[in-house]
Amino acid sequence: MNPLLRNVLAILAGIVIGSIVNMGIITISSSVIPPPAGADVTNMEGLLKSMHLFEPKHFLMPFLAHALGTLAGAFLCAVIAANNKLKLAMVIGLFFFAGGITNIYLLPSPAWFSVLDLVLAYFPMAWLGGKMALVAKKGRG
Repeated sequence: MNPLLRNVLAILAGIVIGSIVNMGIITISSSVIPPPAGADVTNMEGLLKSMHLFEPKHFLMPFLAHALGTLAGAFLCAVIAANNKLKLAMVIGLFFFAGGITNIYLLPSPAWFSVLDLVLAYFPMAWLGGKMALVAKKGRG
């Protein structure tokens, strides 16, 4: 397969799988850590109105969704990519970082969470996913 086509497909696969992991975690999050009493988390308007009720524990699952979605997407991208595996994994990090910035704009959260999320959930996880793929490839020989 043409390396350019393979790299484009790797990026698309990384975005799709990363998004699926992210949404899967978000979907189960309210059963793991129930939302605050009186919070409507079924739509954006309800979330906006009830953000003041959220405690730090309520931000754990969104952080994990962002971090693990990025990690999974970057790992898969680097596994599939023909070359420049770590660079392409970082492209996945950039994609999800842009989503994180959009999320902060659309759904304002506490500053501590915004900083933590933007600093730790995207580029470090993309780098880690890329490195994990390189190590896995070495292990397979």
